[in-house]
Amino acid sequence: MKTVIVGCTHAGTAAVQELIARDPLAEVTIFERRNDVTFLSCGIYLYLEGVVDSLKKVFYATAKDLEALGPNVHVYLQHDVVRIDPSEKLIEVQAITTGRMRSERYDKIIITTGSYPVVPPIKGVNTPKVSLCKNYDDALAIEQNTLDAHKIAVVGGGYIGTEISEALSRRGFEVMLINGRSQLLGHYVDSDLAGIIREDLVDNGIEVCDNEVCESFEAVDDKVFITTNKGEHTADMAIVCVGFSPMTELVRGLVDMTPENAIKVNDYMQTSDPDIFAAGDSAAVHYNPTNRHVYAPLATNAIRMGKIAGANVAEYGSVKYMGTQDTSALSLFGKTLASTGLTASKAAKFFPNSAAVTLKTNYRPDFMPTNEELNMVLVYNQDNRQILGAQFYSRFDVSMCANLISTMIQNKNTIDDLAYVDMLFNPNYDNPWNYLNLLGQAAVNQEKPKRHRLF
Repeated sequence: MKTVIVGCTHAGTAAVQELIARDPLAEVTIFERRNDVTFLSCGIYLYLEGVVDSLKKVFYATAKDLEALGPNVHVYLQHDVVRIDPSEKLIEVQAITTGRMRSERYDKIIITTGSYPVVPPIKGVNTPKVSLCKNYDDALAIEQNTLDAHKIAVVGGGYIGTEISEALSRRGFEVMLINGRSQLLGHYVDSDLAGIIREDLVDNGIEVCDNEVCESFEAVDDKVFITTNKGEHTADMAIVCVGFSPMTELVRGLVDMTPENAIKVNDYMQTSDPDIFAAGDSAAVHYNPTNRHVYAPLATNAIRMGKIAGANVAEYGSVKYMGTQDTSALSLFGKTLASTGLTASKAAKFFPNSAAVTLKTNYRPDFMPTNEELNMVLVYNQDNRQILGAQFYSRFDVSMCANLISTMIQNKNTIDDLAYVDMLFNPNYDNPWNYLNLLGQAAVNQEKPKRHRLF
């Protein structure tokens, strides 16, 4: 059986690794548009900050590494699959450097084409002083533009924009963060926590412009003039990072898709065409909090989906996808933000009787010589008391808190489960009631009349 993998970043790499692990002699042909594979775009801000001293270190495998997996693995870089004919089990491929076309047959295809950075319809967005932030080339362009820069405008108040702003600020640049929405990080946190994060950015010298929508960029001499719905800003360069969209033109009309043009897959990463699988940023994921397909382009989703696709091409039905809670975290001026599942504002759209509880508490006993405050939010469904989401922010490392709540959402646990679940106690790490227990107890108390409070 011959498998063709179209695109080779995280999902494509995970797919071939798992397929060959299960069938070492499998015939696998990989076509990738770029001249590299496995670039971790999440490493761009670390490179710009200087934590990573070389972009080459952000790659975790090469084409030669993948070909070394098995005798029948072949990788073709700078090759673009331009057409798939499912009836004939045939693809057409163009060599980008020469323009030469060729046809190739397949038994199974795995679509791991990834995503595009969203390019907003803004006049001047393609000027040399304006950079996108997605791949290796973008990172090099940003670094080159920073050589003569003093003030940098970052457009987009999501994870990437916030991380890039912090990284550049740490390097001594004057940074302006232009956010087109009413709050920062709206996909991940609710407004109260977003306000605390905003204050931290401002306290560290970042100018935050909320509710400002960019309308045009104009490069004049060594400056870029940014016009928004609220006025004009001047910077030495601008970086645009306002999200991603699935790269799925190749299979539109061939397989079922979501309204966002992400490929729909079943629990085994199989599309509506049984011989075409899909994974990573090109595909939608099953989102457990709402039991729906959503588009969630995260590296964690990509590698899980890719591994499952490879497993099921080799042995169909061997590994089932468990869904996602869209769990993520970022480091911000010495603090950790971690979130999973639905925010309160998003939950209200799906669950009319959803609620949220907030809790501020120190993570360990007051008699300890040092301590840190935790800001926590728990979102739940009042109808069945199931946990829907959570947000954590602190100088204490709260990243694993999001992982635990993610597991509880997946397992349909309730606020009562969280209130009583067994957790360790040691004064170095927590109080006799762990802070997550206390968060669950706060939700339980919120659901009880005051005279019947249990804790």
